[in-house]
Amino acid sequence: MRVFLGTDHAGYELKEHLVSWLKANGHEPVDCGAFEYDAVDDYPPFVLRAAQRTAAEPGTLGIVLGGSGNGEAIAANKVKGVRAALVWNEEIARLARQHNDANVISLGARQHDAETATRFVEVFLETPYSQEDRHTRRITMLSEFETTGELPPETSGA
Repeated sequence: MRVFLGTDHAGYELKEHLVSWLKANGHEPVDCGAFEYDAVDDYPPFVLRAAQRTAAEPGTLGIVLGGSGNGEAIAANKVKGVRAALVWNEEIARLARQHNDANVISLGARQHDAETATRFVEVFLETPYSQEDRHTRRITMLSEFETTGELPPETSGA
């Protein structure tokens, strides 16, 4: 699977590790930066590029990294067609894919060691979307709002 990665200085070391891990596990990593450690760089240019490329190529996934992962998830979610999930444990990684069809995982590089973060990525990449009607209905509501700006009608989950 093709996987786009983007980070600033805070996630640079973890990104380098994940690029190697992805290659070793049969994936095609695409590095959207940062391309060198720069303690004062900003995450938006790198994260937005990874998110844009993920959205533009259906069937791919993205990984965005930062100190906490919060800003990176916010940035990635500004890109139309991206559903980025901030992940902090294996269950959240699994649910992000199963229930939300998340196409980008956001990780806090200062929050997890490389082994733990890699496991979150592994679970994220291995987990398929459930295709359940209730989840599809919710994702469709969000996609339509993203396109039209119109709020969905209130429902009881029918």
